[in-house]
Amino acid sequence: MSTLALAFDLGGTELRGALIGRGGEVVARVSEPTMTEAGSEVVIGRIIALADKLLDDHPQAKVIGIGACAPGPLDPKAGIVIGPPTLSGWHNVPMIDILSRQFGLPVRLENDANAAALGEWRFGAGRGAGSLVFVTVSTGIGGGVIADGHIYHGRRGLAAEIGHMTITGEGDRCFCGNVGCFEAVASGTALGRRATRLTSPGDGSVLRRLSNDGDVSARHVIEAARTGDAAARDLVEAEAKWLGIGFTNLLHLYSPEVIVMGGGLANGFDLLAPGIRATIEERAMQAYRDVPIVPAELGDRAGLVGAASLILWEGEPGTALSMVQDQETGDGAGGAAGARAG
Repeated sequence: MSTLALAFDLGGTELRGALIGRGGEVVARVSEPTMTEAGSEVVIGRIIALADKLLDDHPQAKVIGIGACAPGPLDPKAGIVIGPPTLSGWHNVPMIDILSRQFGLPVRLENDANAAALGEWRFGAGRGAGSLVFVTVSTGIGGGVIADGHIYHGRRGLAAEIGHMTITGEGDRCFCGNVGCFEAVASGTALGRRATRLTSPGDGSVLRRLSNDGDVSARHVIEAARTGDAAARDLVEAEAKWLGIGFTNLLHLYSPEVIVMGGGLANGFDLLAPGIRATIEERAMQAYRDVPIVPAELGDRAGLVGAASLILWEGEPGTALSMVQDQETGDGAGGAAGARAG
């Protein structure tokens, strides 16, 4: 069997694991709900259990390392998950050290949005680009930047927290405590919140019918807009404007060759794209207006594929700046998993 990497994507809702080949192919995949309230020891225990399952089910797999991605803030150089707000009890968790000692394999850690950016750049919508900005618009807004063929990390790997750009002085308070964050006004959560406030249970609206008179989600807004519902269309128009403002800032900051939009709200990209483009045409300086805005191609595989590439493509463009683990933290393929994978 060809060379493979174990990959893990620790999300706020789902924990995904996979065996990934050098060409980005998913050889095997497992998942389960993330136990976000259980603390780091329990969740890392589940990562180890899923890794064991993948290795047991594929005893001939030649696994050369583990690539993992998790919500920020995290420090990929030190291999530490610093304290993601979506995961309870995670404070300066040395994830690389724990996994490398458990499996005796090299381990690489990356911010989930950075990993997804890397996946889309290598195997998805950003193929062939020298630089890109990946924006995931879902429960929150995250981002990853590929600059001149490398992930842009900044100090301690904390760069590109684009969801916390301040783009207005109004609106709901973000979980970070600020008012006016890109995430607070343009995420799928924000869109659902606006739709819920616009309607009320039992009002007979399409939005409330789709939500069974519960809170309206961004998915319901997109579904209603596709039916031609006027209220949903207005909500989509407003959402596209906020996204366009944020994307204009990203164009001016990073000057990428392409912006790739992923996350759950990308399912409505065709409805949002005209408004996003109109806002960019209105607000961006002339030199930035021709940059394509495209939907992601890999879906929820992007983070897994990007994390695996940190191992499989180590030392090559895109990952040279992510070679972060000192070898004394692991024994290469000499440990238990290394012996199993041989």
